[in-house]
Amino acid sequence: MATRKRHTPEQVVRKLSEADRLLSEGKDVADVCRHLQITEATYYRWRNQFGGLKADDAKRLKDLERENSTLKRLLAEAELEKAALKEIAKGKLLDPERRRAAVAHLMRVLTVSERFACRVTGQHRSTQRHHSAATTSADPDAALCEWLRSWAKTHPRQGFRRAYHDARGEGWIVNHKKIQRLWRDEGLRVPQRRRRKRLGTSTTTATEANAPNRVWAVDFQFDATDDGRPVKIVSIVDEHTRECLGGLVERSITADRLIDELDRIAVDRGYPAALRCDNGPEFACHVMADWAAERVGLAFVPPGQPWRNGYIESFNGRLRDECLNINSFWSLTQARVVISDWKGEYNHRRRHSALGYNTPASYAATCIHR
Repeated sequence: MATRKRHTPEQVVRKLSEADRLLSEGKDVADVCRHLQITEATYYRWRNQFGGLKADDAKRLKDLERENSTLKRLLAEAELEKAALKEIAKGKLLDPERRRAAVAHLMRVLTVSERFACRVTGQHRSTQRHHSAATTSADPDAALCEWLRSWAKTHPRQGFRRAYHDARGEGWIVNHKKIQRLWRDEGLRVPQRRRRKRLGTSTTTATEANAPNRVWAVDFQFDATDDGRPVKIVSIVDEHTRECLGGLVERSITADRLIDELDRIAVDRGYPAALRCDNGPEFACHVMADWAAERVGLAFVPPGQPWRNGYIESFNGRLRDECLNINSFWSLTQARVVISDWKGEYNHRRRHSALGYNTPASYAATCIHR
């Protein structure tokens, strides 16, 4: 007799997130349930318990989203045709080859259909589909372009420079100039360059992060679930290796709870020489002072000077930009899962230019064997 499989809350959250993605692609609930290997009754029970929406509400919401998408497409069609005409108005299209190139350009840049692009350029569709023998050879960069599109989809806030280093890390033999050219040809978004933050220097040698496990930086962030209740996030970063060592995602975090998390991390890594933090109530209290007196030194940054704790501020900026701002949390459990997954991606897959384009985990491994 087969035993009943029980899912943890984290597994339920991940399957519901996968279900949302499949539903947004146009699949119905039955196909989604077959893909997730669960029954429809289980899906609706999970959605009622974890998703914050009932089955009827979810169906009505899906119908409204479909109707809204149709209306937007109808309203944008006229503007899209104007944009297409402006895109190809730089010269006259007197021969089929130029019209064919213009159709391909519109399909790539504006992501329009071939029928629409042919109508705008005055190209017959049978002429568009006819290719001479010189143009039927396979594109040698097709596989690399496909990899770039997939990479950009999973890393929406990173540009071609990190794509180049990840491509080299996965075995592609290519230079950065070709990656940049293909990135632009595919119409991928290049993030706006942001001003680099100033990194403050410590006033004592005890807080110089000149080796792993020398200085840990700690700071808090806040977000909220869909019901308006707060989510408090604490992150702990090794300043030398840039690793995110741990953290908490709770409704409220006291100094005692933070101390328990620091002790848990220290079981495997040992205590650092200094703990760099601001003057928040969780740090500037008697409980933290008594705990630190026997273990670590507390390196407080001056009030109103967050750049002196630049490593954790930079980490918090990435967490906010690449995770918190693009995810909506319906429960505290989902927030823990999503943030934990992002921190794992940050440690093991995200390459840092300051570490020679190594990941924090791989760089920490090289430090151990020196």
